[in-house]
Amino acid sequence: MAKDKKGSSKSASAEGAKLTNKAYLAQLRLLHVELVKLQEWVRVKGIKVCIVFEGRDGAGKGGTIKALTERVNPRVFRVVALPAPTDREKSQMYVQRYLPHLPAAGEVVIFDRSWYNRAGVERVMGFCSEEQAEKFLLTAPLVERAIVNSGVILLKYWLEVSPQEQTRRLEARIKDGRKIWKLSPMDLKSYGHWYDYSRARDAMFKATDTEHAPWLVANSNDKRRARLNIITDLLSRIPYKEIPRKKVTLPKRQKPGGYRKPDYPFRQIPEKF
Repeated sequence: MAKDKKGSSKSASAEGAKLTNKAYLAQLRLLHVELVKLQEWVRVKGIKVCIVFEGRDGAGKGGTIKALTERVNPRVFRVVALPAPTDREKSQMYVQRYLPHLPAAGEVVIFDRSWYNRAGVERVMGFCSEEQAEKFLLTAPLVERAIVNSGVILLKYWLEVSPQEQTRRLEARIKDGRKIWKLSPMDLKSYGHWYDYSRARDAMFKATDTEHAPWLVANSNDKRRARLNIITDLLSRIPYKEIPRKKVTLPKRQKPGGYRKPDYPFRQIPEKF
């Protein structure tokens, strides 16, 4: 495998070949190192980054966000996953509740679903009218132009999954006690609306895939490859350099100075492993 300038390796294997967990973790480790470099550059230089993840249920958004953020500082990389709007929020300008979460200097904000709920689930499942959805598609590029003009680097990723793979993943959630919480009643209702979602996605792309805020599409049928490809792409779109660090050495520990461990009945947890 040949390394690119960001430290990750380009696979020479044919597309669709199984990526072993060992190979995946090795590549992810290299990318995590680069993400830490990016983090320090963003923090020191006061850069503002906003990343939007969208896709169908089961497309792999959550796993991608976890892979992206598991080794960085949560004070710099902030994940925003808003609940359903309150009655008050429903009365506001639609994008209003998202705006306070946009990044300040030195922050990377990641939206696990975003204002594009209106173009997807809300439109398909009837939570908004067709008129409201059409108005959103007209105004979203204008709002995003204002966001970009304010100095925010805006990246929008769409994770594309096949109907067969979506079915496999949703069925796995039903059978796996660790994942059952991921399968909401809305997911079940949405599952039967594959082509309604396809039409909504196509209309969204047509209206909001702009030069200043393009949609970046990732094939997510292979979760491991999708995560590596998205993180690699993200790193390529944000210019950064490694911030020099002073060599770190641990200081000497103080001497006991007469300290003695107390004879205290600590409540130890059972050691079953």
